[in-house]
Amino acid sequence: MSIARPTLRRRTAGALSLALAVTGATAVGAAPAHAADPVEVQVLATNDFHGRIQANGSEAGAAVLAGAVQQLRGENPNTVFAAAGDLIGASTFESFIQQDKPTIDALNAAGLDVSAVGNHELDQGYDDLMNRVLAPFDAETNPYGGAQWQYVAANLKMRATGEDAVPASWLKDFGDVQVGFVGGVTEELEALVSPAGIADVEVRGIVETTNEEAAALKAEGADVVVLLVHEGAESTECAAMPTADNAFTSIVNDVSADVDAIVSGHTHLAYDCAFPVEEWAGEAVTERPVVSAGQYGYNLNQLVWSVDPATGEVAGVETAVLPLAGAYPADADVANLVADAVADAEELGAEPLGEIGGAFQRARLASGSENRGGESTLGNLVAEVQRWATEAPESGAAQIAFMNPGGLRAEMVGSGTGAFPRTLTYKQAAAVQPFANTLVNMDLTGEQIKAVLEQQWQRDKDGNVPTRPFLRLGASAGFSSTFDATRPEGDRITGMWLDGEPIDQAASYSVTVNSFLAAGGDNFRAFADGSNARDTGKVDLTAFVDYMAAHTADEPLAVDASQRAVGVSFPADAPEAYEPGATVAFDVSSWSMSAPGDVTDPELTVSLGDRVLGTAPVTTTAGTDPDDRIGTASVQVTLPDDVPAGEAALTLSGAATGTEVTVPIVVTEPAKATPTLTVDAPETVVAWLQRPRIDVAVETPDGTPTGKVTATVKGRVADTDALDERGDARLRVGPFAPGTVEVELRYSGDDTTEAATTTTTIRVKSLWEVVFGSWS
Repeated sequence: MSIARPTLRRRTAGALSLALAVTGATAVGAAPAHAADPVEVQVLATNDFHGRIQANGSEAGAAVLAGAVQQLRGENPNTVFAAAGDLIGASTFESFIQQDKPTIDALNAAGLDVSAVGNHELDQGYDDLMNRVLAPFDAETNPYGGAQWQYVAANLKMRATGEDAVPASWLKDFGDVQVGFVGGVTEELEALVSPAGIADVEVRGIVETTNEEAAALKAEGADVVVLLVHEGAESTECAAMPTADNAFTSIVNDVSADVDAIVSGHTHLAYDCAFPVEEWAGEAVTERPVVSAGQYGYNLNQLVWSVDPATGEVAGVETAVLPLAGAYPADADVANLVADAVADAEELGAEPLGEIGGAFQRARLASGSENRGGESTLGNLVAEVQRWATEAPESGAAQIAFMNPGGLRAEMVGSGTGAFPRTLTYKQAAAVQPFANTLVNMDLTGEQIKAVLEQQWQRDKDGNVPTRPFLRLGASAGFSSTFDATRPEGDRITGMWLDGEPIDQAASYSVTVNSFLAAGGDNFRAFADGSNARDTGKVDLTAFVDYMAAHTADEPLAVDASQRAVGVSFPADAPEAYEPGATVAFDVSSWSMSAPGDVTDPELTVSLGDRVLGTAPVTTTAGTDPDDRIGTASVQVTLPDDVPAGEAALTLSGAATGTEVTVPIVVTEPAKATPTLTVDAPETVVAWLQRPRIDVAVETPDGTPTGKVTATVKGRVADTDALDERGDARLRVGPFAPGTVEVELRYSGDDTTEAATTTTTIRVKSLWEVVFGSWS
C-alpha cells in the first residue's frame, strides 16, 4: 500500500547541527536540502510467532523467515527487523520442550533487532525474561537464554521506583536518517500472565507512555518513529478500527502524530491499514500505517519510508503484507538449527502415554476458530486431571478443579488419522499445555466459588470489558452449575452442585487450579481470595502424564461429553411457585459441545424423581458469538397432580452426552375451588314454636364437594349436616320467638374446595298472626 501524502518532519536546529557535527560537515556552503538523494528506510515486522520454527503450510518456519529477512535486507541495507511481541511462549512442542531456545537461536540468526514485549514473553515472569531469555547464553548457567535483540515497552515500569522495567524505546542510526521504536504491551497483561510473576512491575497506559517517549525520540533527532505494540484489532476491517470501542481503538486514535506507524499484534490478525493523523503543528495531514503480520510466521509487514537526509522530511511510505511460505529461500544455517531442534524434540516427545478413545477438543465457533467462551471436552478433562492429581490428603484432598480455556493450546487427537482409539504421545500432550504451570490447592467457600463463576463474564481490574468478554472455565467431574445470562451482572449463576448435592454458600470446599489462575489470572480475581492456598509443586503436564498412566492401562481414555454448565432461563412472567398439574416452561442453552465430531443429544429428558415428565428437542448449531449458548431447547412439561407441596427438583438429562443438571422449583398447595351456596328459599316463614328446615345446595365447577354445613344463630351452633352425594344438606333450627331471625350457613370446605358462608332469614309468626292473620 502506498501512502502518497507527504509526512513533513522538519529537523530542529539543534538536531541538524548535531547531524552536521557527527558527519564533519558544515552549514556554510552546504548544498540545499532538496539536492540530497532521499534515503529509503525499510522496517520488516513480525508478531505472534509463538515458536513456530517448523514449516507447516502457511507457517513458513524460522528458516524461510530468516531467508526472507536476509534477502530483503540485502536489497536495502537500511533495514530494521522488528516484532510486536509473543515471539516465544505458547510454542509448538519442538520449541517448548527446550524452553524456546530453538526460537531464540533462530531469531538471533535471522537478525531480529527489536521487539515489543508480549504477554507470553512474561509467561514465566519478569525475572525469567530478564535473567534467562535476555541474559547471555552460558552452557552451564543459562543454557536456554541468549536473545540478542532489544525488548522495549514504554508502559512497563518498576512498581517501586517508576523506572523502566525494560527500555522504553530503541533508536537505529543509519547515518543521515534515524529510526526510533517505542514499545508497548497490552494493558490487560495482569490478567493474561500470572500476577505473581510480574508483582514488581506496573502496567501503565499505552497511549500516554507512547506519546511521551515518541516526543523524546523526535527531540533526539529521530526522523521516523514506529510504535511496536502488543495489542491489536478485533477484525481485519480497517474502517471499524477507529470506532470499535476497545483498547486498540484508543491506540489508533490517540497516539500522537509523533508516531509515524503502528506495528501491532496480539489478536493474530493480518491487516494493512492507514488512518489520517493531524500534524502536531497543524501544517499537514498525513496517513499513518497501522499494520499486523497475523501469526506464526505467515507473513512479514514491510514498511519503506523515503526520507530527505538533510531536512528529515518524509516524502511518503510504502507498505505491504508479504506472505512468506513458498516465496523466499530458506536460510541454510537456520534450517539446520531447526532440524536439530526437531530431532531432539522427537526423541523427547515420542514416548507414548496411552490410548484415547476419541478426540478431546477445544470449543469452536462456526468459522472453525477457537472459542474460549465455550465449554469443551478438553477443558473439562484437564480440570478433572488436576482434581485427581491433588485428591490425596497431602495435596489438599481436592473436591473441585477448574481450568482456564486460554491454557489449552492444541486439540488432543492422538497419532494418525485412523479410527479411535489412538495413541497419545508426550509431545501431543505437551502441545495442549505448554506453560508448565504448577497446581495450587486452596479452600473456597460456596460463595467464593459462585464469585469465580460470575467472573466468567469478564471485567478487568478497572471494571472494563476486555477483548474477550466471556471465558468459560472447564470444570472437574461431579461439579455442575446452571446460569441465566439474562440476569443482572453478578447474579447470573443460578445453581451449583457437587456430586448431586447443592453447594452450600457458607461451607468450605477444596479447590485446585493452576498457578496462573491461583494468582487471579484471566481476571478470575476471586481465586486469589482463597484461603490455605499452597503450591503443590505438581506441574500440570506431569499430572496429565500420571493420569494417563493410571487410567489407560486397561482401556482407552473415554471422552466425557457431558456439560458442566447449562443455561436455564425462565420467562419473565413465570410464577414463583407452581401448583400440581401446572405447566412449567423454560429455555435451555449450553447443552452441546461445539467442536466437530463432539457427541450431542438430539433431545433432553425432563424427570421429576423417577417419573419422566417429557422430552424436548435440542438444536445444536455452531455459534458466531464468543459465549456458551450452543445446544438450545424449549422445555414445557406438566407437573403430576399428586406432586407434594414444597421444594422440588426437575432433572434434565441427555442420553448420548450424559449431561445431567437440576432445575429447582417450588410447588405450592393446589388452589381450591370456590363453591356456590344456594338456600332453597331466601326467606322462610314459620309459625311460633315450629322448627324450620333449611335446604342448602353446595356447588363447585370441578365436581360434587364433600364436607358439612353448619347453621349458626347469634354465634351459637343450631345444627350441622353432612353433604349428601348431590352436595345437599338439610338443617333444622329453632324454635324461635316471634320476629325475624338471621341464620348464618357455613360450608366447611374440603381438600379441593374452599369454605364459604351465606345467610338466610327466618320469619316467625306469633300466635295472634297464626289465628287472626295480620293486623292489616
